[in-house]
Formats: sequence, structure tokens, C-alpha cells
Amino acid sequence: MDAIEKRTMDKVTWRLVPFLIACYFIAYLDRVNVGFANASMSKDLGLSAAAFGGAAGIFFIAYFFFEVPSNLALNRFGARLWIARIMFTWGIISGAQAFVVGETSFNVVRLLLGLAEAGFFPGIIFFLTLWFPSAYRARIVGMFMFAIPISTVIGSPISGLILNLEGIGGLHGWQWIFLIEAAPAVLMTFAVLYYLTDRPAQASWLEPNERKWLQDRLDAERATRESHFSMTWVQSMLAPRVIALGFVYMALNIPQYGLSFFLPKIVKDFGLSNVQAGFVTALPYLVGAVGMVLWGRHSDKTGERKWHVVLSFAAMVAGLGFAAVAPNPIVKMAVLCIAGWGFFSILPVFWTLPTAFLSGAGAAAGIAAVNSIGNLGGYFGPKIFGQLRDWTGTDFAGLIFLASCAIVGAIIVLALGHNPALERPAQTAPAE
Repeated sequence: MDAIEKRTMDKVTWRLVPFLIACYFIAYLDRVNVGFANASMSKDLGLSAAAFGGAAGIFFIAYFFFEVPSNLALNRFGARLWIARIMFTWGIISGAQAFVVGETSFNVVRLLLGLAEAGFFPGIIFFLTLWFPSAYRARIVGMFMFAIPISTVIGSPISGLILNLEGIGGLHGWQWIFLIEAAPAVLMTFAVLYYLTDRPAQASWLEPNERKWLQDRLDAERATRESHFSMTWVQSMLAPRVIALGFVYMALNIPQYGLSFFLPKIVKDFGLSNVQAGFVTALPYLVGAVGMVLWGRHSDKTGERKWHVVLSFAAMVAGLGFAAVAPNPIVKMAVLCIAGWGFFSILPVFWTLPTAFLSGAGAAAGIAAVNSIGNLGGYFGPKIFGQLRDWTGTDFAGLIFLASCAIVGAIIVLALGHNPALERPAQTAPAE
């Protein structure tokens, strides 16, 4: 590695990644804190498991329809303005969940929350392609998405404590969860406007030769990609490979969200207090956080993508399958930790697959298309898991369904394959 490369990438990483982790931590906590509210909220509002799962997951229906327009707007107006807009609107609507009074209002607010947050995650993935060469993608995406499991590791016990505010100010504990955890998103809006830089050419915090090196490297890699695939944003949305990767992402999200929205209730059924259940719920996410960072680094180091994704799917299948027949809570949580490793270790490597062949406006639209198709799994996962739980009274059928979806995802990845030549570092002239 040249000295200028190391110096430049260290600066870019330390400038952007911790801040984006903080943003996504807040986003993901606001997205899934409804799972911690489940038990008491469902009791107070008279929601069945299927009704709760459907309302929790309807968030992703709006997400599906507005992902691509939102990402194209980010490409047009810049990440700084558009991400700030997203965070402000989702913070307001997330807090409004505290005031739902039944199934209908719960569905409406969750739908609006999906509309408000649409484009945030694929927008950040696209934003990272504007700053990080291919050889850095898996580890950087892994560091960014580290916020997902950590939001649950930290958020689980905090949400458990907030639930104990029952009756304070005339509000239920689950109402306090939504109100307290929505506030950081609104406050972070102003930090985004002040701190983010849209593109390397605008980075006054880099030296001129560092800006030139980074932009030359990114431009050369874009030329390499476009020599294999050159697509407009419309073509990228309709490309068979993009659509197939969307279904792979759906096969990942169905088990992840299907379990995450109900895991706090599953753990609560062990007979634990709110705080105890919060700490136990965090365990699979803690294991997943470690797997996410280490697996992404290993994939970048070896340059291998396909089998890293397939092995993560295999961990999901094993963990969920064994959890379905686990004889006691201890064994059940142990194998769910294996599933947690699969859920999260797969994420940074998976996102190297579409970014390897998409660029420019095609990348903005294609990444959003993959994410929007995949996030339909966030609707079907909890909806079907909740319905199966209502029908059978146990988690067995639901866990087997989630494991089956992971098998389908692995098969699609094996069929698609991956061309590592698309990610080989492009040759660029050394900076003066």
C-alpha cells in the first residue's frame, strides 16, 4: 500500500464511518424498538401476534415503493441534505407511534415511518461507493452495519429499563420507548447538515494530492466496471442480476426480521423480567456484531465473496433449525447465537455483490432496487411468523419457515456466482 493511499483512506474512514455508524444506530433502533414494545403494547391495544407482525412489517411496504425515488433524489441533491431530511421526518413519525390506539392507527403510522425512512440505508451504501474503493467495501460496510447488532445489544437493556417507566406521566412504558428513542434522530439532523461531505472533490479536510489520488482511483474502478456493465438507472432496476440479488436479500431479511420482531417476546416467555429479557435478547446480536466485522475483513483479505455469503446462510439454517427443536431455553439461545452470527456476518459481504458491477446513477437506482425488493422480507417475515405462532401456539413452524428461506437464498447465490475481476484494484497513476 502506498503511503498516500494509507494516509487518505485512514482520514476518510475516521471522518465518515464513526459518524455513519451513529446515524444508523439511531435508525435501526427506531426501526426495531417496536419489538421491545410488543408484549405490553399488544396487551394494552388488544393486538394478536398476526396483527402485530403485520403492522410491524408494513413499514417495509412503503419502503419498497419509495426506495428508488429516494436514492435518485440523494444522487441529485447530495447525501448531506437528503439524509438530514430523512432523519428529521422519521424521528417525528417514530415518536408518533407512542400515540396509536389500535391496529388501524398502528398500521398507518408504521406505513408513514417506512415512507419517511425510505432511502436511508441504500443511500448510505451508495454514498460509501463514492468514497471507498472496492478493496475496502466489505470491511467498511461491515463497520457501518455494525450499528445493527450493537443497536440491539445496547438498546435491549435500555428498552427494558424504559418499559419500567409504566404509568409515569400517565403513559405506558411502551409509549416512553417510542418517545425517548425518537429524540436522537431529530437532533442528529443538524449534525448531518454540518458534518457530512457529499463527494471527495468537496473534501476540504483532505490534502489536494489526497483528493486527487482518491478520485483517480474511484474513476478508474468505475471505468473497469462500466467496461463490463454499463447501465442507465432504468436498466439497472430491471437487470435480472439486480432482481435476483433483491430476492437473495429478501431471503436474508425474512429470517432476520421475522425473528427480531418476536425474539424479545420469545425470551420474555422464558419467565424473565423486562431487564433480564433485554440482556438475554442482546446475546445473538453481540455474536453477530463480532461476526460482521471479522467476516467482512476476511472476505476483503481473501477477495472471495460467494462462499462467504453461502456459509453465512448455512449458519442461519443451522441455528434456526436447531432452535425449533431445542429442549430448553439455554440451548435455544445458544443456537440462536449461531443464527445471529449468520444474520449479521452476511451483510457486509452481500453488499459487495451489487456494488461490484453498478456505478453512477445506475448504482443509486440498482442498490435501492436490491434493498427495496429485499426489505419486503421485513414485511413477510414477521407477518408469517406471527401467523404461524397464532395457529400453532409455538415457535416451531415459524422457525422452520425462516430457516427454509435462508436455504433458498444460498441456492440463488450459488447459481449467480460472482466475478472477482470486477473488484480488482484499477491501475492509477501515482499522485505527485
